[in-house]
Order: sequence, then structure tokens, then C-alpha cells
Amino acid sequence: MVSKTRHEVFSVYTEMQGMDDDTIIQKAFKENWILITNDKDFGEKIYKGKRPHKGVILLRLEDERSESKIKILGKLFEKYLNELTDSFVVVTETKIRFSGK
Repeated sequence: MVSKTRHEVFSVYTEMQGMDDDTIIQKAFKENWILITNDKDFGEKIYKGKRPHKGVILLRLEDERSESKIKILGKLFEKYLNELTDSFVVVTETKIRFSGK
């Protein structure tokens, strides 16, 4: 699926539900995708496990409704789009923390 802002989007939930975490991590890396998740397990596997990635956005939101996620991601992309590749980013409603490249 391609969004109106010209970003390609692959939803594991709608397109490959049941795919295990390691396969998702490998697929994102192989296909040069930034992985967006609210699952802390990915943080553990990628950041602490030093797994290769093309970028990870870990959402730690109080309001996990889709509308909230879209709004937060829109602001993140607007301000930091060129800095997201190869970065591990933790995002809350009030903070954005880059954890290195």
C-alpha cells in the first residue's frame, strides 16, 4: 500500500498476521524499511540484541488509537524524516528520543 505522502506501507497485521518477530525484522532489513511498532520486544531484539536494521520507531503512547498514532507519526515525519533511516527512535506524545545510529 502507498500512502498519500508517498511512503510505502506494509502492515504485518493486515497482510501477514502471525509472522514471527525475527521474520519481520529480517524482512524490514532486507527490503530497506523502517519498522514502526509499539511492541517492546522489537526494542529488545533490535536495540539490545544489536540486530541490523534500516530504522526502528518504537511508539510508547498512552493513547494507542490509530488516529493518535497517525498524528504522532505525521509530526515525526514532518520534522525528522531525513534522520529516521538507520536510527532507533522512541516516541511518546511529548518526547522523541534518538538512540543512535
